[in-house]
Amino acid sequence: MARHSKLQKQVLSLYRQFLRAGQDKPGFLPRIRDEFKENARIKKTDVMHIEYLYRRGQRQLEQLRDVNTKQLGSFSKSKDSG
Repeated sequence: MARHSKLQKQVLSLYRQFLRAGQDKPGFLPRIRDEFKENARIKKTDVMHIEYLYRRGQRQLEQLRDVNTKQLGSFSKSKDSG
C-alpha cells in the first residue's frame, strides 16, 4: 500500500466527512464525488492550490453540516464573460 503525505491524508479525511454529511441531504453525494474527482487532477506538486481547496472545503463542510442547508451553490465562470 502506498504511503500518503499528511496533506493527502487530510484531503481523504475531508472527503469521507463530506460523504457522511451529505448522506442525509438528497442530491449531494453525486456533486461531492464530482467535485473531488475533478480536483483529483491537480498535480500533487501544486501544494498551495491543494491547501487552498482544502481550507475552502472545510468551510463548505461546515455549511453542509448546518441543518438549514438545502442545496450547494457553486461559482463558475460563464462562457460569456471575458
